[in-house]
Amino acid sequence: MPCGHYSLRSAQVKRILIIEREYGCGAGEIAEQAAERLGWRLFDRELTGEIAKLAKVDPRECERREERLDSWLYRLGKIFWRGSYEQALPVPGPEIMDADRMVQLVEEVVRRVAQSGQCVLVGRGAPYFLRNRSDTFCVFLFAPRAFKIARMEKLVGSRAKAESLVESVDQGRAAFIKHYFGRDWPNRHLYHLMINTVIGIPETVDLIVNAVQTVGPNEGTQVELD
Repeated sequence: MPCGHYSLRSAQVKRILIIEREYGCGAGEIAEQAAERLGWRLFDRELTGEIAKLAKVDPRECERREERLDSWLYRLGKIFWRGSYEQALPVPGPEIMDADRMVQLVEEVVRRVAQSGQCVLVGRGAPYFLRNRSDTFCVFLFAPRAFKIARMEKLVGSRAKAESLVESVDQGRAAFIKHYFGRDWPNRHLYHLMINTVIGIPETVDLIVNAVQTVGPNEGTQVELD
């Protein structure tokens, strides 16, 4: 299924806002404000609690599992960015099997949440898990590297740590999409809107909310990979 081959289909009323983002661009705050403006439920960190319920484990255990998945994806990302992804892919072991189970739980929770509609989903592969639905509105948020580092430095108090986070988190996200969906990340064909958040958080929220409210039953398109 080549990335460049896709078909278009008329969209239904948009009931689900999906936000994917580069790390450090302010997406968490933007998603929170967009959800408040729309009057929809926000599922960002809240997804961890939903996953814990499904797995019947304590949320703290779920967080530990997510951390293990993040750690594995970070190492996978380092391999991927060296340019030898296919050849250097680690032999599946207990850690990867646990990661696979975690991803299955994430997919199930994302699909359950989407069924209720009127929600804002942040990351966790939602554009890929829900790519065949026509009631989603997908947004990708990004920003210049210097902007992201400066923003994160204020939050973590260290430029070196900010630089490391900006590089490693997105490497892990790219590795996740490459490993589980066989796609490069980000894939512009999955998004209705891509915004450089350097324009400002209020301005970004306005663009998203106005677009979601404008796209009606017979307006806009949804991209399906095939």
